[in-house]
Amino acid sequence: MPRLFGEELPVEGPKREPAAPEGGPDKAILLYVHVPFCRRKCHYCAFHSQSFNQVTFAWYLKILLAEIELWGKRLSRPRVETLFFGGGTPSLFPLNDLARVMDALRASFRLDDGLEATLEANPDSACDVSFFRALLSIGFNRLSLGVQSLDDPDLILLGRPHSARQAVDTFALARQAGFGNISLDLISGLPGQRQRDWLRQLEGAVRLRPEHLSCYGLTVEPGTPLERSLDLGEYALPSEKEQGQMYVYGAEYLESQGYLQYEVSNFARMGFACRHNLGYWQGRDYLGLGPSAVSTLGRRRFTNPRYMDAYDAAVRGGFAGLDFEELDDAARLREMVMLSLRTTEGLDLVRYRKLSGRDLLKDEARLMQGLRQNDLVRIKKGRLSLTKTGMLVSNSIISRLI
Repeated sequence: MPRLFGEELPVEGPKREPAAPEGGPDKAILLYVHVPFCRRKCHYCAFHSQSFNQVTFAWYLKILLAEIELWGKRLSRPRVETLFFGGGTPSLFPLNDLARVMDALRASFRLDDGLEATLEANPDSACDVSFFRALLSIGFNRLSLGVQSLDDPDLILLGRPHSARQAVDTFALARQAGFGNISLDLISGLPGQRQRDWLRQLEGAVRLRPEHLSCYGLTVEPGTPLERSLDLGEYALPSEKEQGQMYVYGAEYLESQGYLQYEVSNFARMGFACRHNLGYWQGRDYLGLGPSAVSTLGRRRFTNPRYMDAYDAAVRGGFAGLDFEELDDAARLREMVMLSLRTTEGLDLVRYRKLSGRDLLKDEARLMQGLRQNDLVRIKKGRLSLTKTGMLVSNSIISRLI
């Protein structure tokens, strides 16, 4: 196949039927739009993004609008239950162009009346009350603010382009504009961070009274500036014990403040769990638009090219989504176990038995006994779920089960 910037481009050949959601034409899907632009790359980030410039953005916008139309026709204008603009930094999107995209989505998809529409924003690029009012008028009703820390030295270490004061002020502006559903992203386990520092971060976040908190443990990604700094001994990560204490005591503190944990890293006030992300963990069909976006429709999973040249060729040539991976029963079962156990609701053991023909508790009796004795799992009302301590080592438990 021909290549551009190291990525294979699709060529004309036998076309398979395009993927379609399971459950008939009225089955709702989740819709994700990837905005691959940032002002600058954070030191810990390994996501696909590039510097914002007008020429590249105009190219991206043209292809995105074409992709929206393409999938609207292929899927016969499907219902959309949740919409999520992620990145990158979606708040860099010019408001007029953002309105154009929303109009295109309404024309090609059937957006539910109760649509949850989320936009990710950074405090440095969303710092005006009129910006937030415009988002509401365009159709967004949920905001996810990438705060990451309320401590300036941490923000400098992470390479974030904003201060702690900016983050607090941005939250206040979003409230003033009328946003009633705001989520904050925070990162724990930063170099030099101790348990008391993390709890102080959470206390500061709770004082703002957001509806939702996503609290992620730091992952040191290969090839990032943060990894290089750690390798050079410039910084040192907290011990595993300290990180574990941050997780468990942090979760307990948030629940004491009315934030219910519903997934390994996510906490929400009653009624404000992120429906879009819950859809992923429940194995719902989702369509991803934009460079590098991933989709799963029925048994078919596919990923858009990450570079603009290849993304352009795939969309304008009509190849987007036609080169897919077919998920077999074993793969779907593994994913069901993995995703279900990330949530506090846990794994439905009856559903597992129907799909696999196996009784998980009997087949893994010795493992289950050990997990229960160590207070890592609980079994209640036909569901297997992880305790807070179990969530701390969820990767190890899940890998044993699948």
